[in-house]
This record gives sequence, structure tokens and C-alpha cells, in this order.
Amino acid sequence: MQRFTLKSIPLLAAALLLPVGAMAQSFPTRPITLVVPFAAGGGTDSIARDMARTLSDKLGQPVVVENRGGGGGSIGANLVAKAQPDGYTLLFATSTFVTNAAAEVTSSYDVEKSFAPVAMIGRGPLLVVASKQSGIGSIADLRKAAAASSEEVNFCSAGAGSINHLAGERFAQKANVKMTHVPYKGSGPATIDLLAGRVQVFFATVPTILTQITDKRVNLLAVTSAQRSRLFPDTPTMAEAGIADFDISTWWGVLAPAGTPAAVVDKLNTAVNDAASADLVRDRLTHEGADPIKATPADFGRTLSSELALWRGVVKQSGMQLN
Repeated sequence: MQRFTLKSIPLLAAALLLPVGAMAQSFPTRPITLVVPFAAGGGTDSIARDMARTLSDKLGQPVVVENRGGGGGSIGANLVAKAQPDGYTLLFATSTFVTNAAAEVTSSYDVEKSFAPVAMIGRGPLLVVASKQSGIGSIADLRKAAAASSEEVNFCSAGAGSINHLAGERFAQKANVKMTHVPYKGSGPATIDLLAGRVQVFFATVPTILTQITDKRVNLLAVTSAQRSRLFPDTPTMAEAGIADFDISTWWGVLAPAGTPAAVVDKLNTAVNDAASADLVRDRLTHEGADPIKATPADFGRTLSSELALWRGVVKQSGMQLN
């Protein structure tokens, strides 16, 4: 029987590490699946498909989009969390990935433990809009209406725990007013009822509400980011409209299952950053009112942790019960 000595331990360790290093060096050798946790045809799906097409060119292997909608994105996220951690199954996530977890809409994954952050590709503001029938034309009007005891202002969202929902809760807390949340199964139905005047306010993503704004079918009140939107330079930020310390944006990013080798994550990070800066994806993000971002996996991880803490604070203060 062969005996191992102290001198042989470094050689054994190198032998055990060799397959991981070799895998990372040759990665990828087969198609990659990019899971989009929403139905096909929406704004997130469109960005993901442009990313997949460009990423295929960067990696030299097909990147196939697989739509796994449902549960506000939790079904697709859970699928990736449980996938083999080899870099061949990735999640195309949005900010709702964190807000769902903060609101405990889902317990099927842990934002900080179930995933290896790869890269964030872009961020963009939400747009605060009101129905024409509401008579609300500014944030001042909204605060006045929400503060009036004789009136009840409601706001819609794409679902309980969504970025639209928690942004509305955050506004109510910062403005010290009460508003009633009306959840829908997606942004489409929420927009339909907003246009019909059945709900009054929507903290909407740009892809969701852009056409209705340009067609002047809703009133644009403010943008939720710290800086004005280049799409609507005359529209004030929430801070300019009197709501201090209000800087909320939606984002898009790529994650892998926890345990994916760091060398594979780094290789994916380089490829995703390169794809995000290519004309196809950059132009798509710009059209959606977003700014492309180039960040490390560690940068993305810190963003996830800080946003999780922010939204958990909003949920706790609101006292909402979603389960």
C-alpha cells in the first residue's frame, strides 16, 4: 500500500485542484442556459435575449434563454439555486429578486447563500406616474391627497413583494402618509387598471410605462433615482420634489449557483461585462432609461446585501404580512 508523507501533501493538493483549474480554463465547452424568471415578451426578457446573443459571441458557445415565470420570479431563481454549480445554468435577475426575499414572498432561496453573484449589467430609475382621472399632477399633489383624511390614495404593483410594491411603501414611510397597495399579477394588468382610473399611482419601471408617458396617457410625477433621467430631463427626482433620501432604482444582473468555482465566475464576469458594453445590450439599456454598469462579482454581492437590508427595513416598518 502506498504511503503519503508530509512532502507529498502539496503534490496531492495540486492534483486535487488541477481538475477545477483545467475546467475553468476550458470553460465553456457546451451551451449555457440563461434562466429568465419571467414570461417571454416583457422588457426583462428582451434585455436578457440581447445579452444571451452577445454573450454567445463572447464565450464561443450558445447561450440559450429559458423562461421560467411564476411566483414573482421565485420559481426561476429556485431552479438556478438548485442547479449544478458549474457555470452552465445562470439566472438573469432583476431587483425583484431581492425585494421578494426581503418581503419573504418566497423562502425557496437565500439571496446571500444560494447564489454566486457574477455581474450587474445596468441600473435605471422607477417612474412615479398617476392616472389622468386622479387629478394628481405632482408629488406635492400626491402627498396632499394621501394626507387628506377624507380621501384614500391607492397604488398598484406587479405583485406583492415586487420593486413597485416596496418602492410605494418606502414613499409612504418617507412622506409620512398612508396609501393602499393594490397588487396585480404582473405589470400589464396593473397598467390597464391605471389607465382606466381604477387605481391612481404606479411606481413603474421604464419598459412598463414608457409608451403611456410618451402618449400622455398618464401623468409623470417624478423619477426615483438620485439623478434626473436623460429620457425625461424636465422631470424632478424625488429629492427635488421634497422627499429626501429617496434613491431607488431597478437593476439587471447575472448570478450563478452558490459553489460555482471562482475561476468560472471570474471568466463569466469578464464575458458579461464585455457583452453589456457591446452596442446591442448598451443600446437596449439606454432605451430603457438605464445606465450600463461594469462591476466585479464582489461589487454585485455588496449591492445585493445592502439592498436586502434596505428592503427588510421597509418591510419591518410597514408591518406587512405577505405569507
